Amino acid sequence: MAVLTEEQTMLRDAAKGWTQDSAPVGALRKLRDGGSKQSFDPATWSEMGAMGWAGVIVPEDFDGSAFGYLGLGLILEETGRNLVASPLLSTALVAASALVLGGSEAQRTEWLPKIAAGEAVATLAVDEGAHHAPLNTALSAKTSGAGFVLSGTKTFVLDGDAADLLVVAARTSGAAGDGGGITLFLVPGDTPGVTRTHLALIDSRGAARIAFDGVQVGADAVLGEVDKGWAILEPVLDRAYAGLAAEMLGAATAAFEITLDYIKTRTQFGQVIGTFQALQHRAAKLFTDLETTRSCVEAALEAADAGSDTRLLASLAKGKASEVLHLASNEMVQMHGGIGMTDAHDAGLYMKRARVAEALFGSASFHRDRYARLSGF
Repeated sequence: MAVLTEEQTMLRDAAKGWTQDSAPVGALRKLRDGGSKQSFDPATWSEMGAMGWAGVIVPEDFDGSAFGYLGLGLILEETGRNLVASPLLSTALVAASALVLGGSEAQRTEWLPKIAAGEAVATLAVDEGAHHAPLNTALSAKTSGAGFVLSGTKTFVLDGDAADLLVVAARTSGAAGDGGGITLFLVPGDTPGVTRTHLALIDSRGAARIAFDGVQVGADAVLGEVDKGWAILEPVLDRAYAGLAAEMLGAATAAFEITLDYIKTRTQFGQVIGTFQALQHRAAKLFTDLETTRSCVEAALEAADAGSDTRLLASLAKGKASEVLHLASNEMVQMHGGIGMTDAHDAGLYMKRARVAEALFGSASFHRDRYARLSGF
């Protein structure tokens, strides 16, 4: 497990205090019941920007703090604890990583200060089917004059309905399944030909299906090099896997702690149920699983900070976090008994978030397969 610096500890404690006071689980419930199609509260996002959270991985030259991926992971873990609905993952981590790793000076200058200030929402548009399969990119980008024309559809684009900027993976050559031939484009959300359809997810957050119908962009929209986008996209996705795993670790930890408090006070058959050995064994297993997950998540985030190869560690973190959050959310419902099955209790909110997060950016089976293939099996 990582030994946190004093600054990292202060950042984590500040995030813990703010999420408890300003963005409790009740805020997600209020968002869900409000009848709005918004996937997050814009005021919450603005506040995160004001606190500097949106610029944690943004270089200081572009108004960020360059505090690193582990620092942002600590914040994501705390927002995960309270199921905070915000574009922190899609914008401050994923899209910002794409700009930091592959953006030109002009592209960084235009977008990174806005992201760091919480003034812009940006997201990655990569998947085109029900399952995460980035190499299966088929959305076409054909040369047209000095630029390109984009045609195709992306789906389950996180915060896509609110995004000011879309980082779009498109195919300029090759066939679906090839790493070569993928090119990344920066497409403003209001570009003519871009049509967004809101997708309501079961965790009360939002995503979008985005159609690109003959969308024209200039050569300056290319992020990195034509046909060589995979060299940027793969490390960006690794950071997405690790950051989402950090958020999932927070949700699983909260589910465990809430459940632990309950079994220490709930009585049945004249005894506190936490004295039953079967429940003790289940709680002990979950505790050790959480500690293992923390080690995996922090190792992946530290690898990103070090500029090391993140592929194995990122898939290990996301695969492990998916399994453990699945278990933690199930145990939360089961150990709470009847009340855990009601909407009045938060257990259902944690379970629904678990199911969406498990599928987002690749399921446990996707990451087990990727880890095995990278390891030569």
